[in-house]
Amino acid sequence: MIRLEDTSGGAVAAAIAAERHRMGSSATGMVLTLLILSDEEAQADATAAAVGAARQHPMRIVTLIPRPGRQETRLDADISVGGDDGPGEVAVLRLRGLLAEHANSVAVPLLLSDTPVVAFWPEDPPDVPADDPIGRHAQRRITDAAGCEDPIRALAHRKKGYRPGDTDLTWTRITPWRSALASLFDQPVGKVTGGHVSSEEGNASALLLTLWLHHFLKVPIEQQVSDGPGITEVHLSTVGGDISISRSDGATAVLSRPGAPESRIALHRRDLADLLSEELRRLDPDEVYGEVLGLVADA
Repeated sequence: MIRLEDTSGGAVAAAIAAERHRMGSSATGMVLTLLILSDEEAQADATAAAVGAARQHPMRIVTLIPRPGRQETRLDADISVGGDDGPGEVAVLRLRGLLAEHANSVAVPLLLSDTPVVAFWPEDPPDVPADDPIGRHAQRRITDAAGCEDPIRALAHRKKGYRPGDTDLTWTRITPWRSALASLFDQPVGKVTGGHVSSEEGNASALLLTLWLHHFLKVPIEQQVSDGPGITEVHLSTVGGDISISRSDGATAVLSRPGAPESRIALHRRDLADLLSEELRRLDPDEVYGEVLGLVADA
């Protein structure tokens, strides 16, 4: 770990390059720059998750932590550089005093040239991420309504400020559910007439899953409250009988459908590193997310 006090973005970039040179490795294997804008409370988990994701997507991780107030204006940095087989580069930057309002000027010297930029707000993102000074650099902009005080209301705000290239981890969390449900229709199941999604109250991912099913099946899908954890069941009524995927332990689900014995499928709740890894696999806009987000009721 390299510690720089009262420094600048350019000096941080130079320190990373010098450490790379000392180690005899280069940054040519870096596939992107990930900018994390977070408060002190959330930054450790967000940065650790990004380091985990970097094992699949070698990248430069720049965590920007604004610390406004009457304290002296200065930039302090903690830097870590992995080897050729390591998780990329990490710079945790604390922007103190007036510098807290100028995260963009600190980040610009640290962007890797000729590679995509992804921005991530673990909680409390700007109203329009694409118009934020940090968001303007990014091809993809990742938010997480689950980290907000009212996740459902946060999704409504994401709808108002949506631009192609935005996504939210409440959507990413339902990828295994959507995959399992889509696979059911590889074989004829009969016309779906309705259904419901059960989850803990206020679960934003369950809302998006409900809207996705309604959008593509064109039938009423209700939301029901369960004890959790997270989403616990999707139930579909068809002319040939009922289909359900039920998960009570957050790890393994039971699939029930007409004319077939019950079967178990892996459907575990994923950690933040896995969620980020999924989102970093694609840098083009997620059009389906945009369509489903557009169905969220206004706050």
